[in-house]
Amino acid sequence: MHSSVIRRFALEEELEGHQSCVNAIAWNSSGTLLISGSDDARINIWGYSGRKLLHSIETGHSVNIFCTKFIPETSDELVVSGAGDAEVRLFNLSRLNGRGLHDGAATPSALYQCHTRRVKKLAVEVGNPNVVWSASEDGTLRQHDFREGTSCPPARSSQQECRNVLLDLRCGAKRSLADPPKHTLALKSCDISSTRPHLLLVGGNDAFARLYDRRMLPPLTSCRKRMSPPTCVNYFCPMHLSDRGRSSLHLTHVTFSPNGEEVLLSYSGEHVYLMDINHASGSVMQYSSGDVSELMTFTPVPNRREHQPSVSSFFQNGLQKRSNTAARVEKCRMLVEIAKRSLEERTNIFHAIEACNEVLDGNNGDIGPSLRHECLCTRAALLLQRKWKNDAHMAVRDCRDARRIDNSSFRAHYCMAEALEQLGKHKEALNFAVAAQCLSPFDTMVAEKVENLNKQLAVAEAEKNNKASEGSPKSEPRAGRVLSLSDILYRTEGNSDASQDGPRSDREDSDYDEELELDFETSISGDEGHDVESNMLHGSLNLRIHRRGDAIRETGPNGSCGSPSLPSQNKKSAYQPEAVIDMKQRYIGHCNVGTDIKQASFLGQRGEYVASGSDDGRWFIWEKRTGRLIKMLLGDGAVVNCVQCHPFDCFVATSGIDSTIKLWCPTAAVPSMVAGGSTGPETSNVLEAMESNQRKLCRNREAILPFELLERLRMHEFSEGSLHPFECAQS
Repeated sequence: MHSSVIRRFALEEELEGHQSCVNAIAWNSSGTLLISGSDDARINIWGYSGRKLLHSIETGHSVNIFCTKFIPETSDELVVSGAGDAEVRLFNLSRLNGRGLHDGAATPSALYQCHTRRVKKLAVEVGNPNVVWSASEDGTLRQHDFREGTSCPPARSSQQECRNVLLDLRCGAKRSLADPPKHTLALKSCDISSTRPHLLLVGGNDAFARLYDRRMLPPLTSCRKRMSPPTCVNYFCPMHLSDRGRSSLHLTHVTFSPNGEEVLLSYSGEHVYLMDINHASGSVMQYSSGDVSELMTFTPVPNRREHQPSVSSFFQNGLQKRSNTAARVEKCRMLVEIAKRSLEERTNIFHAIEACNEVLDGNNGDIGPSLRHECLCTRAALLLQRKWKNDAHMAVRDCRDARRIDNSSFRAHYCMAEALEQLGKHKEALNFAVAAQCLSPFDTMVAEKVENLNKQLAVAEAEKNNKASEGSPKSEPRAGRVLSLSDILYRTEGNSDASQDGPRSDREDSDYDEELELDFETSISGDEGHDVESNMLHGSLNLRIHRRGDAIRETGPNGSCGSPSLPSQNKKSAYQPEAVIDMKQRYIGHCNVGTDIKQASFLGQRGEYVASGSDDGRWFIWEKRTGRLIKMLLGDGAVVNCVQCHPFDCFVATSGIDSTIKLWCPTAAVPSMVAGGSTGPETSNVLEAMESNQRKLCRNREAILPFELLERLRMHEFSEGSLHPFECAQS
């Protein structure tokens, strides 16, 4: 893989064989076969060399297939699928020889029915033909060993439940870094390292990806009792997302890099982030809960000026090294000057930020502290002008790094004040603005900033006093009350996380009932809404939700999430939040709102590039090191969900809402940043497309999509006889 090759990527062929959305694609280890799973409940096997459909298996799944895999070291004869019916099915392709492509249903070689909610991801271990792991929204990751049995009783059956739970995270979700885990972590994705297969990575419906060492996990268990989450090796989360406390923020995909040294996280309503696995204790890539607030708090910092390399060091490896380094430094100076000019003229902001990224992320080892400081301050100011999602948080990081180089930097303090003001943290912004004013007392711009911040704080204080004087009483919850839409969408997750795994008699002992009336207009196609008029559903839902009180949800050592005997404040003070690995790169431009199966993948055998699908029907390719956008391709009529690179060739397969799989390779005669697809040529400007996606991300919190509402309603408990939202949609 090389950028010049990627810029020549174009659509080579479309594979037709499914009847609905293609939710999963994966290559076998040799790259000779491609497997796909679809909303039509079929698994298709395609040949790479001839681009032909070899098998089409009617799996017997009753709803959408979300994940499929080849089982390693089985001569590609065993394949496995997981679906929305909470089942995992294993098929032997050798038993299909001589049958027609659409010759009825195939009998699974193994059938596992122990999950209680949708199976969203499967994982296999390189060199292991006997085991597959399944991650489900029921909060468990299960290990299925084909040698121990080819079936298990359905969930909640009267038969003995199988003991195959490797991770019980039904009390594992965290609202924020400082909060203890106590809610169900509905798993969305998992991956096993190809270089160190004892490492297991999982992500779900909170902001934190978790890395586990399978050698250190407790023995397999059943899920009769809820267990406390096991200790993980590392948490991963960008610092600015660790303290959001938003129930809607969740991961859609997690994956290891080819060398196993990095992980890639894709967030719903957010961006794609890269993290390091190996870190030195106390490194800048690791943080704790106190660091989150400290980042935005004004404290004097010591200068950490790096020393310019001495002239003699240039001669240690000859004159050639000195010449090359000098040329790179000169190029960096030129890029910074271009960025500063764009900042002054307020033009080409995106490209100016890209220029700064190239200097800071591509040549950081060559530039000295003065140029680095200048570039950090320039990029921070550019980010504050652009105002894309999380740009203000990125500006805060740049200002912090600039202050570490020069703690008397006026630009660093002023930009920090501007960034904090954009984030609504006016008190913290005022502290930095005052510090900037001390550094430049006669600057009228900072004097105006201080005055405006003082006015905003005064207004906020007056509003607070007015509310306190009014003393409006809070309404008490009552039985049978009708919930508003905002109650369901934005109330705390702790009030809606009752167990789904206990006996029916336990779930009926609720403290009170709540009734929801909802008029809706939406469409369901697999995991997402599909804007097709014929699939539109019109109607109303009347649901009665039975919820158990906190005392039931947080019972003690009998398998739940905490001890009811401890006061809440004592429990909170006793909890010591874990350290978390911070981001080292961000990839932006796409939109991940409409589906929760959207992937982010490494491209190339060494993972030099990163790719992701998008809600606008495109998929994007970035340079991993710098985050620079390399290519934007039109890959679907609605949404691209899956992007899978061939294990050896410069070749990529994508899929999404369309019923076809697209194959891409570098066949374009002329390199470019855009490429069209089957729906026609790409006519949009790259920047226009990215800005449109950013607007969708920014309004995601205010205008949540109907299918997301159904997804959240599905996480509630429903009384006997009530319609499940998923079942309503299917009907």
